[in-house]
Amino acid sequence: MENSHHSFFGKSLMATFFLFGCIQASDAQITKYNEAKEIEEAHMGVERVSQNFLKDYISYASSNDETKWVQIDLGSTQSIDGIKILPASNCWGPRRGGFPSRFRLEVSNDPDFKEYITYEDMTLSNDYPLPYDEVASFATKTVKGRYVRFTATKLRDNKLCLTKIMVMQDGKDIAVGCKVTESNPQEGSQPELLTRPHRPQGEFVVTNNPQNVIPEKQWKPVKNVVETPLTGIKVNDGLIKTVMERNINYLLNSFTEEQLVRNFKLKGGLPVKPFDSSLAQFWFKELPGSEAARFLMGAGNTLRWIENSALRTEMNNIIDVIDQCKEPDGYLMAFPKHKMFTGECGAYTRSWVTHGLIDAGYGGNKKAFTLLRGFYDWFDQSAFLPEMLRRCLQGIQGVVPMTRTYFTPIGKKEDIKVVMQYFQENYFMEGLANRNKEIIYKYPYDRPHNYLLTAIEPYFDLYRATGAQKYLDAMKGAWDLFHDNWEMTGGEMSINEGVFVYEPKSYYLHQQAGELCGNAFWIKINQRFHNIYPDEEKYSAEIEKSIYNVAIANQYGSEGIRYFAKLDGRKYGPHSPGSYHAMNTCCEGQGTRIFGSLPEYLYSFAQNGVYINQFTASEVNVPIKNQTLQLKMDTQFPYGMDVSIEVINTQAVKGDIHIRIPSWASKKMAISVNGEIQGEGIPGTYYTISRQWKQGDKVTFSLPAEFKVTKYEGKEPGFENDHYALEYGPILMAAVGVKGKKNLEINSNIASLVSKLKPADKPLHFTIDGDDQFEYWPYFEVQDEPFSCFPKFEK
Repeated sequence: MENSHHSFFGKSLMATFFLFGCIQASDAQITKYNEAKEIEEAHMGVERVSQNFLKDYISYASSNDETKWVQIDLGSTQSIDGIKILPASNCWGPRRGGFPSRFRLEVSNDPDFKEYITYEDMTLSNDYPLPYDEVASFATKTVKGRYVRFTATKLRDNKLCLTKIMVMQDGKDIAVGCKVTESNPQEGSQPELLTRPHRPQGEFVVTNNPQNVIPEKQWKPVKNVVETPLTGIKVNDGLIKTVMERNINYLLNSFTEEQLVRNFKLKGGLPVKPFDSSLAQFWFKELPGSEAARFLMGAGNTLRWIENSALRTEMNNIIDVIDQCKEPDGYLMAFPKHKMFTGECGAYTRSWVTHGLIDAGYGGNKKAFTLLRGFYDWFDQSAFLPEMLRRCLQGIQGVVPMTRTYFTPIGKKEDIKVVMQYFQENYFMEGLANRNKEIIYKYPYDRPHNYLLTAIEPYFDLYRATGAQKYLDAMKGAWDLFHDNWEMTGGEMSINEGVFVYEPKSYYLHQQAGELCGNAFWIKINQRFHNIYPDEEKYSAEIEKSIYNVAIANQYGSEGIRYFAKLDGRKYGPHSPGSYHAMNTCCEGQGTRIFGSLPEYLYSFAQNGVYINQFTASEVNVPIKNQTLQLKMDTQFPYGMDVSIEVINTQAVKGDIHIRIPSWASKKMAISVNGEIQGEGIPGTYYTISRQWKQGDKVTFSLPAEFKVTKYEGKEPGFENDHYALEYGPILMAAVGVKGKKNLEINSNIASLVSKLKPADKPLHFTIDGDDQFEYWPYFEVQDEPFSCFPKFEK
C-alpha cells in the first residue's frame, strides 16, 4: 500500500474554508522568514486524516448533551495496544465537524459492557480540543477484549461524526471489516463506515514513495509527432479574433494593477493600500497570488499572437513585483511558507502562479522563467513535499505545475522525480487504465471533481519524459472514461465538486455541471493526445467542441467570464449577481488562459508540414527544415463552411498539408487545389496533400455540415421524455425564447424539426415554421435570453 495524506476546500461552497483551521489570510505584513520556523508553524509530522468524500459516519442529536456510542465487535478476544479515532474530514455538507468534546474508550468481552476496562477517559477533564484533521491516538496500555466502545458524553454541532475507528495490534488495524453497532440507529448513519477497508493510499496525509521513481538511466523520452505553435500565427477578422479582443479588454479593465500585486507586496513587506471591500474576499484573500496569475495566464498567452502595449506593460510590472518580493532561496508565492497547507494555497494557487509564469515567459518576459526555476529549485527540495498531495485542499491540482515546468526551457529532471515520489497515485493510474468508473466519481480522497483532469494531465508528461507505458495506459483510460460517461452533447464536462454525486451518464442540467475549468483542462489533455497521435481526428474534434460550446459560450462580452455553462434556463448574467463578472474565479483564470491561447489550436507543426486542425481566418508561418511555408486561411466558420488556404510565401517550399475532415461532416469532403479536385476526405480523418507549394497555390473545400438531433438521456428530473438537443456541425444550438417565453416547449415533433427550420436574418439563426415564440441560435451567442439546449417537443 502507498502512503497517504490530505486537507480541504472548494471554490463553489466558499463558506467551508473555515474548516480544519483554514484561516483567513491576515493583512499583517511579514518581512522576514526563517525556514525552520516556517516548517514549525506548518505543524508537520502530526498524524492527520486525509479528506474523505461522503464516507463518514454521522449520527444526529437533539442537543450536544445527548450521549451516543458506537461499538466494534472484533469477533473474538484480541490483544489491543492502541486505538485511533479519525475525525470527520469531509469539508462539504453535513458530514463534517461533529467530533465530541468529551468521550471515553472502553474494552470488554461483554457486548452489554456490564464489565469493562477503561482504555481512555476524556469525560472528567476539560473539553477535548477540536482536532480538525488531527487523529486522536491513544496507546497508553495493552489490554484484551472483544468489544471496543467509543462513548461521546458531550457532542459538538449536535451530532457525532467520525471518519474511522482503528483498533491497533502490533501496528495493524484489526477492526477492518468488523461489525459496528450504535446506541441510536438512524437512517443513513452508516456505522459500517467506521471499520471499512483502508483507502488505497491509506488514511493519513503523508505520501512519500521513492520506489515510484524510475531511475534516469531507464528513461526513454517520447518525442511529439507534431508540435504546438508558440508563435507565428496571426488571427484575422472573425469570431476568434473578436473573442481574443474581448479578452484583452476584460484583462485590462477587470482589476487594477495594484489590486493584482497587492498580495505579493503584502507578503514581501512593501506598502499596500487597505483591502478593497468590493473585491471577492475568498478569491483575493484565501487564494493570494491567483489574481496576478490569472492576468499572467491571459496576457502571456495573448501576447504571443497580438501585441498590446498596455497588456505587456502590466504583465512586465507584475513580474517585476514578484521578483522584488521573492525570498533569497527562490520562494516567491504571495503567502508565507507555513500557509502552504492553508486551504488551496499550496495546490491551486501554486498551480496558477506556475502557469502564469510559464505563459509570461513564452509571452516574452524571460525573467519569468528565471523566477520559476528559482522557485522549483526550492520546492523540489522542500520539507513540505510529503504532505502536499493530501493536506492541501484538492492537492491533485498541484501536480501539473511540475510536469509542465519540466517541458519549459528551464525544466530539470528533478521536477519529474518529485512528481513520481510524492504525487503519483498508482491505484488511480491502474483504475484509469482499467476504465473503472468509480475511480472518477467515487475518487477516494477529497471530492470528485473535473479538477481530477489536472491530476491526469501530468501522466502524459510523465509518459513523454520517461516512456513508461503505464502512464500512457492511464491517459487513454481516462480519456475513454470522461468522454463516454461525463461529456454532454456539445462537449461540456458534466461533473463538478460539492456534495452532489455525478454518476456516469448522469448529465445533469441543473446541478452546476459544465464548469468552464473542466473543459479548459479537457482542451489541454486533447492537445497532448493530438501531439502524439495527430492523425486521430477525434482529439481536434474535442478541442473544437470545448472552444465553441463551452469556452466562448461562457464569455460575457468584455465584462467577465462565466463559471458554469448552463444548458437550460438562463445563463449567468446581470440577473444573477456575482456569477459572471470579474471576481478572479477559477473559471476566469482558465477561461482567459484559453482565450489567449486560441491560435495554438488552429495548427500544429510536423517535421515536413502542417496540420490544419481548426478553421479560422488566419495566417501562419510553418517551419519546414530551413524554409518557411506561409499560409493564409480565409473562412467565416462557424457562420460559413467554405474554406480556402492560400500559399503566400514567395519561394517554393516542398511539404505536406494535412487537412482535418471533421467527424461531424455529413459526407466525404471534396478538396481542390487551384480549382482541380485532388480527392475526397473521409469524415474523422486527415487528408494529406504533398507537393511543391508555390506562391498563389490555393486549397479549397466546403465543410459538409448538417443538423443533428440527439435525445436527452441523462438523469435530470423533468427531462425524462421528449427532450432533444440540436447541433449544426460541431455547434450546439439553443432554442431561444425570443419573445421572452420561458416554458420552452416546441410546437413540433422532433421528426419534423429540421424540415421546419428556416434561415433567419443572422447567420446560424433559424426560425421554426409554425412557432414564432422560439428561434434556434448558436448556444455561444446566448447571453441573457431564456433558452434551452434540450427543449421539450411534442410527441
